[in-house]
Amino acid sequence: MMPEELSPLPLAYLGDAVFELMVRELLVTENGLPVGALQQKAQDYVSASAQSRMYWRVCETLRPEEQAVLKRGRNAKTGTKAKHAAMMDYQHATGLEALFGYLFLKGDFERLKTVFTRCVTKEAGGC
Repeated sequence: MMPEELSPLPLAYLGDAVFELMVRELLVTENGLPVGALQQKAQDYVSASAQSRMYWRVCETLRPEEQAVLKRGRNAKTGTKAKHAAMMDYQHATGLEALFGYLFLKGDFERLKTVFTRCVTKEAGGC
């Protein structure tokens, strides 16, 4: 099955793992912190509120098909409540994770890295 044919929630499920792996790689290679501190620092990137901010940082830089995946993920009915985040942040995070799952399954690793870099860069963006 092609990535564009998948439901946004399985894409987000995979994208969550891809995003977390990329964050861990970033932290391990750039910080030299002990493992406990790495885990604490990772929360600055993988929380729903952080990913919601990243959603806004990247949305206007995406290609049309990527924007469609982002919005499908954001609008997906998860059937769960956000535990530690506002529901809107949770929805934006799901959209971002769906995008990461989509790019991973497409095998577009260069684009995945470009989008990730934009996510973790603190400059303003917006849609």
